[in-house]
Amino acid sequence: MPQSQQPAILVLADGNVFKGKAFGKIGTTTGEICFNTGMTGYQEVFTDPSYSGQILIMNNVHTGNYGVTAADVESEKVQIHGLIGRSLEERFSRYQATDSLESYLIQNNIVAIEDIDTRALVAHIRTKGAMNCIISSEILDVEELKKKLAAVPNMDGLELASVVSTKEEYELGDPNAELKIAVLDFGVKKNILTCLVERGAHIRVHPAKTPLSRLKEFNPQGYFISNGPGDPAAMPYAVETLKEILKEEKPVFGICLGHQLLALANDIPTFKMHHGHRGLNHPVKNIITGKSEITTQNHGFGVDPEAVKKHPSVEVTHVNLNDDSIEGIRIKNKPAFSVQYHPESTPGPFDSRYLFDDFIKLIKESK
Repeated sequence: MPQSQQPAILVLADGNVFKGKAFGKIGTTTGEICFNTGMTGYQEVFTDPSYSGQILIMNNVHTGNYGVTAADVESEKVQIHGLIGRSLEERFSRYQATDSLESYLIQNNIVAIEDIDTRALVAHIRTKGAMNCIISSEILDVEELKKKLAAVPNMDGLELASVVSTKEEYELGDPNAELKIAVLDFGVKKNILTCLVERGAHIRVHPAKTPLSRLKEFNPQGYFISNGPGDPAAMPYAVETLKEILKEEKPVFGICLGHQLLALANDIPTFKMHHGHRGLNHPVKNIITGKSEITTQNHGFGVDPEAVKKHPSVEVTHVNLNDDSIEGIRIKNKPAFSVQYHPESTPGPFDSRYLFDDFIKLIKESK
């Protein structure tokens, strides 16, 4: 029997059970269920370190129909813990592709399930909120799967950034460049680094728990605080380092998790969202310019909107036009700003890449 025809089961923490067919590796996997509304860019999504610890529903009916290629990765491996789809395609049409989605998932030990009513499943998550789940194509006993699922830790309070962060420092860009940026890697995407290098920066990427003393040895003119997975409130080491960085009075730019950490470093709390924002079509308004932009997003935590608005030294710069959540802030008395979404936009429209230009401009002005 073809592997794609083997039965598989998805069990949610609230007891709901969905039956489908196996895809990818035969096995069992657990994580927090979430969904992405994008129609393309699945390989970039799967390799985004911010998805570590999560099982992903792809809303688009067909996923995998243009195959995979080494050019479309955001990290060195697939980061999702599992995949759920309506139709996960083994055959592909793109001539540049080097492999099928199923082969790619097997090589990366990713368990997946297809032939699921993803519209009904996403509607359920939107109503009930994010929760843990388990997928198995080797254990078909629902009660046994429920016991295994009960032992899975919740994302709320989980520190994952140091797990996905680089273990060794590395440098990118021209060593003779005038601009030097120190990057704190909490799960940074490759195209974020590319956006910095393309603008003439020489960057050194550091492990998550690197102290400021080591960052300063690079003699950077600016600091970049990256995206990443997990609960920002479970990262006091990063908050303390960022507080020290802010005292340097050098430009700071944070994206996604980096945005949440910048808020925490200014004593603004974060919170677990009901079901998060994930996709490449989220409308955001830039309050400073009055313009809107279509953004790429991937986050399950947010910044407390009431605390931001009451803070005397923090200004809201961007808001989500769907739910008014905070999408960007800047520190009034320091050259520091951040956004909740992903301006590198891989995948997604390039509406927000001006933020990298703003960061470079801020560094040059500070020099």
